Parts: sequence; structure tokens; C-alpha cells
Amino acid sequence: MGSSPVAGVTPAAGGDVGSRMVQIAKQEIGQSEQPPGSNNSARIADYRSATQGAAAGAPWCAYFTSWVAQQAGAPLGPNGQGFGSVDQLYSWAQQNGRAYTAGSGQQPKPGDLIVFHEHIGLVESVLPGGQIQTIEGNSSDRVSERVHPPGDAVGFVRMS
Repeated sequence: MGSSPVAGVTPAAGGDVGSRMVQIAKQEIGQSEQPPGSNNSARIADYRSATQGAAAGAPWCAYFTSWVAQQAGAPLGPNGQGFGSVDQLYSWAQQNGRAYTAGSGQQPKPGDLIVFHEHIGLVESVLPGGQIQTIEGNSSDRVSERVHPPGDAVGFVRMS
């Protein structure tokens, strides 16, 4: 598990953790599985490097968010080991007071993690009308931007 920035990624300087995470994730949009449907590629191997015990060929959305957080200087987990499981990541966030739900009165902000049933992404922005623009690893076999109604989320993880 490395803690230095990966070649080909411009380290995010300045700003809060959330801003750095969005900046880093934006640089990854379009990275895709090779071959399609394999849950693997050289770049996905980089994402796995941020998660202790990560397995090649496994779903990689949590690996991606763990990698982005690590690159932004805010590694996930009690020892910064990252998470390969959405459930484990969200459980850790709940135990550490970092999780909240859409109905909690807190509004998602850029850089927060957005948790779905068995999937996770990163809040890029909250659009007028409340829809949430995200950057998600392992979405259509790539890193993709998506837009979701807030009700799609199980919850959120505050990163800064």
C-alpha cells in the first residue's frame, strides 16, 4: 500500500480535503476496465494499491474512493488501509461520526462520499434542484460522471 501520489496524477495542493478529492477524481474520468467487464486494468491496479488485501477482478468502486482519499491526504480506515467493501467503509464512517443520511439535515458537499446499496462514489457537486453530480469508479466499467436524485443515496460520508 503506497502513500505517495501515483504517476500520471497531479497531486492536489491547497484547498480542503473535499476539493482535493474532486480535483483528483476528475482526472480519472474515462479510465476503464481492460478488457471491458473484467474489473481490471493497469489503472484499476493503481486504485487497488490503496486498499490492503485488495483482489484483482473484484468490484472496485470502494477501491477507487479509497485511492482518491489516499491521494488527497485523507486515507480511509482506522489505519489508512482503505476499504474493498462499501458496507465496511460505511460501517467505519458510522462508528466514527462521519456518516449521515439525506434526511439528517446535512447537505452533501463536494468531496463527500455518496453511498448507494452496494456501490459508492464521490459527490462532485450539488446541482440546482438538489440533484447530486458524482464521480464513480466501476460505473459502466469505467470512472464515470453521473447525476442522481438525493433519494438514491443510502447515506453519505463527510470527508472534510
